[in-house]
Amino acid sequence: MDFDNIKKAVVDMEVEKVKDLVTKLLKNKRLPEEILEKGLIAGMKEVGRLFSCKEYFVPEVLMASEAFYAGFDLVSPLIKTKQMKEKGKIIIGVVEGDIHDIGKNIVKVMLEASGYQVVDLGKDVPTEIFVDSVTRENPKILAMSALMTTTMMKMKDVVKSLEHKKLRNKVKVIIGGAPVNEDFAKRIGADGYGEDASAAVSLVEALIGE
Repeated sequence: MDFDNIKKAVVDMEVEKVKDLVTKLLKNKRLPEEILEKGLIAGMKEVGRLFSCKEYFVPEVLMASEAFYAGFDLVSPLIKTKQMKEKGKIIIGVVEGDIHDIGKNIVKVMLEASGYQVVDLGKDVPTEIFVDSVTRENPKILAMSALMTTTMMKMKDVVKSLEHKKLRNKVKVIIGGAPVNEDFAKRIGADGYGEDASAAVSLVEALIGE
């Protein structure tokens, strides 16, 4: 029942309540892994479901993610990172010239809630930074977002640059954002397109083969 209370507090966007509940369980010697899996992650999965059903919208997801991170920050230092490293590393960022990062932030929290290690490059990310990060981090997935028709072609530049540096076959590339779609993903040589955060997580799991 304790874990259900944390799950409910995440869904209800109650930051302070999540902190209190997590702190209390840790004091009672409950395993941080269990708190993360059965409480915090369960809560974000429910938020993802509500978002997909259009019962929750962007503001609710952002507030719920704040509640998730309030608890996540308390338990993550106590959890061995081996678990996340095994599941896979993902690089995520918004392409150069684009500063719209709400969608990217939602995808990030859903991926972290699903147990992936996420390297967030932020917004307005130049092509060479994406490519350098792939070289340095050796991720399984590179996820790019764009919200403007004027910036979406930067995604193609990144794919071309990865090909040029002979890195393309080492990483799966996925894209998302309002102006892009499945057809565009195919045209630029990406491996897939996620319509929303839940779809992005499903796509990642399909590509990585979880």
